[in-house]
Amino acid sequence: MNDSARPYSIAIAAMGGQGGGVLAEWLVTLAERNGHYAQSTSVPGVAQRTGATVYYLEMFPRGDGPAPVMALMPVPGDVDVVVAGELMEAGRAILRGIVTPDRTTLITSTHRDYALTEKMAMGDGRANASRVLESARTAARRFVGFDMATLAEETGSVISAVLFGAIAGSGALPFSREQYEQVIREGGKAVQANLAGFAAGFEHASGAAPAAAAPAADAGKESREPHPGVAALLRRVQSEFPAPAHETLAHGVRRLIDYQDLDYAAEYLDRLAPVLKCDSAERGHRLVTEAARHLALWMSYEDTIRVADLKTRAARFERFRGEVRAAPGQLVNVTEFMHPRVEEICDTLPAPLGRLILGSPMLRGWVGFFCRSGRKVSTTSLSGFLLLYAISSLRAIRRSTLRYQVETARIASWLELACNLAREDYDLAVEVVRCQRLIKGYGDTHARGTANFEAIIGRLDRIRRTPDPAMTLRQLRDAALADESGNVLRENLKQVA
Repeated sequence: MNDSARPYSIAIAAMGGQGGGVLAEWLVTLAERNGHYAQSTSVPGVAQRTGATVYYLEMFPRGDGPAPVMALMPVPGDVDVVVAGELMEAGRAILRGIVTPDRTTLITSTHRDYALTEKMAMGDGRANASRVLESARTAARRFVGFDMATLAEETGSVISAVLFGAIAGSGALPFSREQYEQVIREGGKAVQANLAGFAAGFEHASGAAPAAAAPAADAGKESREPHPGVAALLRRVQSEFPAPAHETLAHGVRRLIDYQDLDYAAEYLDRLAPVLKCDSAERGHRLVTEAARHLALWMSYEDTIRVADLKTRAARFERFRGEVRAAPGQLVNVTEFMHPRVEEICDTLPAPLGRLILGSPMLRGWVGFFCRSGRKVSTTSLSGFLLLYAISSLRAIRRSTLRYQVETARIASWLELACNLAREDYDLAVEVVRCQRLIKGYGDTHARGTANFEAIIGRLDRIRRTPDPAMTLRQLRDAALADESGNVLRENLKQVA
């Protein structure tokens, strides 16, 4: 087949909920109503991020000859347009070989919808988006990429409409803008919203969209005066701590006020004062800066009080309404699955009572009987909301709970260890501070992280006898974050021993 008789071939990689099927139907309709044969097939993928599906279309101009026989699957080296609804789907298309530098126009949204494996990683499990973007620019003849999810949200549309506009704006297919828009109008569903999304995609792909304005010098700063107590703490940050730590400390103060109260944030600064005395300006104050970040994270540990607080916030319900595009007055029901263990329940109780239950097999078994299975709680019902709201109100007695006392003791020991090490091995002290990364979440996740943290710190004497203790500790921490089973960490600990 010569070049003049080749069909236009299009592959669409879209996840569930992105409207890949609608986009494929629009393209088929566009082709058939403008003098082309068209054929569309789809291959559903496995359940990854709500299920990814590859749609394949071919278009062929109508003529006097017989109707063409079209392919059912994309062939590497023979695809004109590849459309991806998310950046990693574009990366998968490149790996499949259907994006080629001599032929393919690659159109993708650059936003990320993280896979389960990325979310479940104990460390930072996110795939490298920069590498995918670099590959996209070199693998395709032409690359069109921008954040289409944000454009869809801003225009009140859906990402499929923005993708449709981007295809039109790229000029990869022989149709006019008016012909594309006519398909949306004839569809009769959410016409104005879809046209707005289409226009945004078209303008960005064709280069007609205005450049984003540079942020103002005071962008992100509060437009109103902070609370006097907050202002006092921020002034303390400026006056008592070095400049490299100011931004981190300001975030830490605000986080802990939100978590507990002003006194708790002041306690945060008090705990950092001894660390500052052990720090070194010649080292760029790395120790206190890292401690400021990780101490704020540790002090805002996730207990049942915090979880209930986050699940009953108005902003969370507004976010859900926005995600499902609920109309004003439309009811949206939110159901939470909750399965607290005996340990989480006892951690929320006053310390003496919590220790009593955990130390008594009979009491522990009795409490465990009531939490042996998970429960579904509708936070949009009055009873469900009030239940979680009552738990969140226990913030007032958090300092008397068992969990608070346990975490306070661990934090004090950790900071004291870092200060003692800083006098002999500054880099090792910084790595000890960074080991807080292992302690996160709640329930089983928190238990695993704490066990890994204690296993590493418990080998510190052996680690200090290695040629490069800071490097050894960093490798052990990375090993602990590598898998949930702990097998990698155990193997590395054997090598240290």
